[in-house]
Amino acid sequence: MTLIHLSPFDLGLASILVLLLAGMSWRLRLGIERRVLVSAARSTVQLMLVGLVLKVLFAQTSLPLIGLMALVMLSVAGYEVMQRQKRRYRGVWGYGIGALSMFLSAFTVTLLALTVIIGVEPWYQPQYLIPLLGMMLGNTMSGIAIALDSLTRQAWDARGRIEARLLAGGTWDDAIEEVRRDALRSGLIPIINAMATAGLVSLPGMMTGQILAGSPPMEAAKYQLLIMFLIAAGTGLGSMAAVWIGSRRLFDERQRLRLDRLAAANQSR
Repeated sequence: MTLIHLSPFDLGLASILVLLLAGMSWRLRLGIERRVLVSAARSTVQLMLVGLVLKVLFAQTSLPLIGLMALVMLSVAGYEVMQRQKRRYRGVWGYGIGALSMFLSAFTVTLLALTVIIGVEPWYQPQYLIPLLGMMLGNTMSGIAIALDSLTRQAWDARGRIEARLLAGGTWDDAIEEVRRDALRSGLIPIINAMATAGLVSLPGMMTGQILAGSPPMEAAKYQLLIMFLIAAGTGLGSMAAVWIGSRRLFDERQRLRLDRLAAANQSR
């Protein structure tokens, strides 16, 4: 099967659909036309720049450059997790909890996949490392963001119940256990739904891309299964780490609930 290359004219035709969407938003007074256009422009610039960077990385296979790009990806993902919180942690914790959790989960699972499952030599080949790490970070980022947002919102709403359990002699772990469990469920629901509907409702992105690029459908399906299992593990581990660190941060050394460590409600998103 021959790969069909897209021209700038082809992309221009597709962009007309985005302009149509922005026009409909303006006509219906939805107030999101500017966000639609800005997001489309950002994705265009970002993806073109990434394409140029990957072209250089693929030609050199330089570990320092690959490490630098991975660090940039992690930094941006950590910032996005922080921005998606309605009530975020104050200070460096607002950024650090999400970034640390993604580093522990996404990077670990990616390294395991490259060295043990796929067996890439060397393991830092950018053709495998960057796309796989990008998918891991993107999906774990969403799960961690949802889990942390659920944790802080529920802890704020249930502060009376949590303090009552503390006064009754319970530890901080016991007092917030129910909230923590619900937060973890919230973080894992998206990937569980994605696995449950894959192949029946939709063809996942990686499988679709491989088929369009000419790969045999069965081979594309096996790679997609691998990616989904890795994402599920990464999202689960990352959400657990983030919720545990985040819930512990809500209590001080004397096991008192400290909701003053959360910033005021973020209304920017």
